[in-house]
Amino acid sequence: MIWTILLLVQGMLLLFVLVSKRSRSEKEPPLDKGVIPWLGHALEFGRDAAKFLNRMKVKHGDIFTVRVAGRYVTVLLDPSSYDAVIEDSVSLDFTRYAQVLMDRIFSLQLPHHNPAVEKALTKQYVPILITHSFLCGQPKNSCTCPLIQAGYLTLFGGEQNNNRTDPTDVYEEYRKFDNLLTKMARTTLKPEEKRTAQSVRGRLWELLAPAGLGEGSGSSPWLRDYRHLLQEEGADEETQRRALLLQLWATQGNVGPAAFWLLGFLLTNPEAMRAVRREFSSISEQDSAKCPLLDRLQHTPVFDSALEETLRLSAAPFITREVVQEKTLQMANGQEYQLRRGDRVCLFPFISPQMDPEIHQEPQRFKYERFLNKDGSVKKDFFKGGRRLKYYTMPWGAGTNGCVGKRFAINSIRQFVYLVLSHLELERCDSEAQMPEVNSSRYGFGMLQPEGDLAIRYKPRHSH
Repeated sequence: MIWTILLLVQGMLLLFVLVSKRSRSEKEPPLDKGVIPWLGHALEFGRDAAKFLNRMKVKHGDIFTVRVAGRYVTVLLDPSSYDAVIEDSVSLDFTRYAQVLMDRIFSLQLPHHNPAVEKALTKQYVPILITHSFLCGQPKNSCTCPLIQAGYLTLFGGEQNNNRTDPTDVYEEYRKFDNLLTKMARTTLKPEEKRTAQSVRGRLWELLAPAGLGEGSGSSPWLRDYRHLLQEEGADEETQRRALLLQLWATQGNVGPAAFWLLGFLLTNPEAMRAVRREFSSISEQDSAKCPLLDRLQHTPVFDSALEETLRLSAAPFITREVVQEKTLQMANGQEYQLRRGDRVCLFPFISPQMDPEIHQEPQRFKYERFLNKDGSVKKDFFKGGRRLKYYTMPWGAGTNGCVGKRFAINSIRQFVYLVLSHLELERCDSEAQMPEVNSSRYGFGMLQPEGDLAIRYKPRHSH
């Protein structure tokens, strides 16, 4: 036994030495391993990725490789060079790291799943989902709660249907799950948190189990066809339940925070609030018999700019690829860098283009008209270094792995904000209160979450 232990220790030490001895070759990006062996920059990366990567950018430039918990991650922060990563599906792979996260967060493995088929299925149903998305009554003062509940009812069905699942129960359990999401992804759960995560996942699997089981479930045709696709791929009942939790997070996890930030920015920027209200008021005054509300809500350039600006400030996903074969990465400035097989490549559009002062003046400030030209048309011309940018904000990702539900999400947020502003008078409880700080541990996982609340008072509007 003691010899076995010694051999294991010796093997681990050898692996540790081999990993720690990595050095940069001449054609590779700058290498920054950090001072802590093996762990490297993992702690700082997880605590506040934006702050850490900004520091690395100042130190090394737009491309560099860092060590994070034994893995080497090449970070690219030049938006003009992003297509070299996004458009390469030969040397770079999207699915491997996605499968790792899927297992860590959702305890889900889909070895025979074809993402391309799922994406085609979703694209087919997006127009139908938009048509049937919620038009709820007078909302509560929370953004996330009614949005998730309404989205759940639209896609998964609910208590008014035969599945008898109360959307409030789903929301309460989902919030517990979402609060632990980043720790699940990074495998940093404490023992008590691990037990909570297992319990909450199990409860959500149970609550979601009836969804998509035939027309009597009240679920959307998309969800019923999704379950049918899983069945065709050989997924058993338990795996299907776990996949439904993945879809709940994918479809509902970001719209609530996005609506929170948008309404918060409007409340703390009176000029922006007046401009959006004026646009919505003109929509309300139009003849509903000639043009249904859903059609009228499709042309809202002021709101769209305010939403785009909100997402610029609060959408912070990583775009990650696995290097499956050696690759020469050619930058927009003509420089070339070698990427090693087995490393990961990470784009972080939140830093650039979204918060890049060369692209967006005063990037920390909310400017509702930032994406409007002076004549009110949509502004699409942004530049860096004299070069017109293809990517000047990237809240939805890009390329073949961009968000397929973008239109559905925008439509849901637009309807929600329209209803809130049409039915309610809102004001801050403290007229000097500003937006809460972000939870810095959420960088890399879609929409940022607030660390606190923005307390408001509201009352029904007596005229529309």
